[in-house]
Amino acid sequence: MSKEKRLIRFDWAMKYMLKDPSNYYIAEGFLCALLGEKDITVKSILDSESNKTYPEDKFNRVDVLIEDSEGRNIIIEIQQAYESDYLYRVLYGTSKHIALSIRAGDSYRKIAKVISVSIVYFNLGIGEDYLYHGKTHFIGKTTGEEIHKDSEIVGKMKLLKNTNFNKISIYPEYYLIQIDKYQDVVKETIDEWIYWFKNDKLKEGSKSKHIDEVEKNLKILHMPKEEQDNYKSYLERLAVDKNIWEGAIEKGLKQGREEGREEGREEGREEGREEGREEGREEGREEGMEKGIEKGKKESLQETAIKMKEKNIPMEIIAEITNLKVKEIENL
Repeated sequence: MSKEKRLIRFDWAMKYMLKDPSNYYIAEGFLCALLGEKDITVKSILDSESNKTYPEDKFNRVDVLIEDSEGRNIIIEIQQAYESDYLYRVLYGTSKHIALSIRAGDSYRKIAKVISVSIVYFNLGIGEDYLYHGKTHFIGKTTGEEIHKDSEIVGKMKLLKNTNFNKISIYPEYYLIQIDKYQDVVKETIDEWIYWFKNDKLKEGSKSKHIDEVEKNLKILHMPKEEQDNYKSYLERLAVDKNIWEGAIEKGLKQGREEGREEGREEGREEGREEGREEGREEGREEGMEKGIEKGKKESLQETAIKMKEKNIPMEIIAEITNLKVKEIENL
């Protein structure tokens, strides 16, 4: 990959460029390709609570909240590091946003449509595909009929005459993109964007909406010198962060395998039967691996906190990055 063709990463663009309305085309082009719509207009892009700007912020996660001209709220999140309960957190984040979208006393019809888009750089453990789409389906228990849209009769009701509210489409939708499982093959327009996310460059011949503007405006060499230095530092921090988490997971898996084998052998011996031994080994291995991963992650975070203390980084910032308690950090 030639230096001239290297593009700014999508997570950097989200974190530092999308605040400027002149750069909304980046999100609009991506969402058109992902949602399969001809045109999407971004009305506003808001910072999320985790999208901090100080140098010692969390680099493993970037997220923004987009409101489009249709009134939909679209959450785009990029997650770099492994998180065992990630899908639970996605559900919580979406549910919390829905709950906060209306005030007490408001009509439920004011609830905003929420679309959650997760771009992850680790294995979610949900299958072999790189792109998944989930939404609520209502299917008749006896007829097998699936409801796709509101009844025409409901649409003619006087109560709903002046609203385009749709009882089915209002439910949240989820998109999960696993970057590491993408094989660099472009079959659809969304693949052109995922190719950029994975390789920091565009696939030759890309033609999706606004992709030409990305290639023209997001070249690294177009960045001012100071911004190039900040971007380089960002990449270095990402690499360090990834090494920490991968080391923690590997350490945890190794420890978990050993504990799992030992627990499995012990339970198998007590059962005294082949079936008992096999079942014991499997259950013990799974439980041990999970415990080992969590223990390895905790130890790696503690090591990171110690290094940050040595650099005189404030305790509050260390706690924000590592999720450790300030008192715990002080005792390290």
